Amino acid sequence: MPATVSAIRVSREIPLDARHPAPEWAQAAPVSFCADWQGRHPDPARQTEVRLLWTQAALYLRFDCRFRELFVFEDSAPSGRRDQLWDRDVAEAFLQPDPSRLHHYREFEVSPNGMWIDLDIFPGGLSDLHSGLQRSVCLDPDRSTWSAELALPMTALTSNFCPTAIWRANFYRVEGPREPRFYSAWQPTNTPQPNFHVPEAFGSLRFDQT
Repeated sequence: MPATVSAIRVSREIPLDARHPAPEWAQAAPVSFCADWQGRHPDPARQTEVRLLWTQAALYLRFDCRFRELFVFEDSAPSGRRDQLWDRDVAEAFLQPDPSRLHHYREFEVSPNGMWIDLDIFPGGLSDLHSGLQRSVCLDPDRSTWSAELALPMTALTSNFCPTAIWRANFYRVEGPREPRFYSAWQPTNTPQPNFHVPEAFGSLRFDQT
């Protein structure tokens, strides 16, 4: 059985404020990870926690990340979008609303300084998703932590959202300015070299109905 993460149903759209999170986030039990993409070399100083909330209109994600050092880009589009964002420090979510389409999924990334990218992944390529995501990011250098909240419109994820469906998902971090970098994963991909694009390794995402 694959590992499972639950998104908790909430009764309102959540205001994004990574520094002062809405009280609803406390309802969501986090999944956490600090080992590399093979499930080895755990490093608690690089732990990541992920929480999920949902409404009919949006899926919300919150990343709480510990770090040793920070390496970020200083340039982006006016919107904050940045191509090749994964070449610096990021937190990532890969979401697959239709597991029957194994190599079709969505990729979302956010950096410690608030840059982002969203991608539609399909066999043989990728394209910009234009999801309309919103985000809030805060950095606490004194505690060596950063946090990010994302609001992802359901219409950008699936054309017909059904809360009883079971999606597939995985969460990742990448850290460092150059190789060797630290690649960590919630569900290990177990590839010889770092590779997050292994949908066979994704865990399950369930939508809590209560």
